[in-house]
Amino acid sequence: METKQVLAALAALAQESRLAIFRLLIQAGPAGLPAGKVGEELGIASSALSFHLKELSHAGLVTARQEGRFVIYTAQFDTMSELVGFLTENCCAGVPCGINASSGACPPPSAKR
Repeated sequence: METKQVLAALAALAQESRLAIFRLLIQAGPAGLPAGKVGEELGIASSALSFHLKELSHAGLVTARQEGRFVIYTAQFDTMSELVGFLTENCCAGVPCGINASSGACPPPSAKR
């Protein structure tokens, strides 16, 4: 992932409503949610929701698809994975350490290769 893409994604997520929208869409999984349901769940007015979804879309974090009268938004799991990978690629001084997902910490120095 290029630095410019990372900055766009982080900037998009650095706003309370957009972060909440993205987290809700992550929870919804690949099926996504209609825009109206997103607004209803989070208490965001449709005009503000439209703006936030556009920002997330421009950052490559969500996609939209038409299903009949509804626009369904889905989190871009590939982009999210690339972003997390970019942020953690040099953890533990660049030594592959197999971060423990439950603790989020690198193993003690003696356990490193």
